[in-house]
Amino acid sequence: MTGPHLDPDLLREIAEYPNSFGPLGPKDERIEARRYTLCMGQGTLWNTVQRHRFPAEEVDEVLEEVRALLRARGRGRTQWEIGSAAEPPDLVDLLLQRGLVPDKEAFAIAMVLSQEPPPPPPDVQSRRIQTFEEFVGANEIQLAVFGASEEEAAEQRSLLADRWRESPNIVHAAWRGGTMVSAGRCAPTQHGLLLYGGATRPDARGRGGYRAVVRARWNEAVARGTPALFTQAGEMSLPILERLGFERVGHVHMLLDEFGNKSPFPG
Repeated sequence: MTGPHLDPDLLREIAEYPNSFGPLGPKDERIEARRYTLCMGQGTLWNTVQRHRFPAEEVDEVLEEVRALLRARGRGRTQWEIGSAAEPPDLVDLLLQRGLVPDKEAFAIAMVLSQEPPPPPPDVQSRRIQTFEEFVGANEIQLAVFGASEEEAAEQRSLLADRWRESPNIVHAAWRGGTMVSAGRCAPTQHGLLLYGGATRPDARGRGGYRAVVRARWNEAVARGTPALFTQAGEMSLPILERLGFERVGHVHMLLDEFGNKSPFPG
């Protein structure tokens, strides 16, 4: 069953929490607890808490439970992605009161595309990447556009060889005049493709590169028999995605919890 035929609540949940629905790599981990879902990627820096469902009076217990799970794995930080139907409804405020802070990009619109997007300009070519060198180039575009810290960039680069061999995600890119200008990842599911990290070099914006990468991923989804794309749109990508036919289905607040990986208790 593809995206357009899904129950609206499930459609929204997939778009708000794609990491809870995507395939796992051999070094990824996902804990589907009764009150939340905790997703952990390769390395130590990429972690996210999603699909929150607990009463407000349990927020301190859940917060420490999540931190304990991460500390046990040598991780000292996590993002909380809080969707439009999260329980408790005031979870964002409750977590801010407990010291969490808005992430670099603190709010996104959950979106779904279920119709064919327009083609790219004729001078822009897009396709799935084919070599490790192209994979590295796509990663560098994403690191630069999303403003990764030195620590984040170093970890990302150190994991590239493993991810090239093992990741279930797919990377597409767009070229203009023989130069890679845009790139984006996606993950296949039975409902459609989950889109991540669409980025275009600043000196190439406004020339169809981003549109070309979206179209390449749509073609991939159609070829797989699941013609739907799910994504989260920030301030920069939202107007572009709406012009391409994506529809709003929800929203997500992103908070950051940096708590250290040492136990708060002595002994």
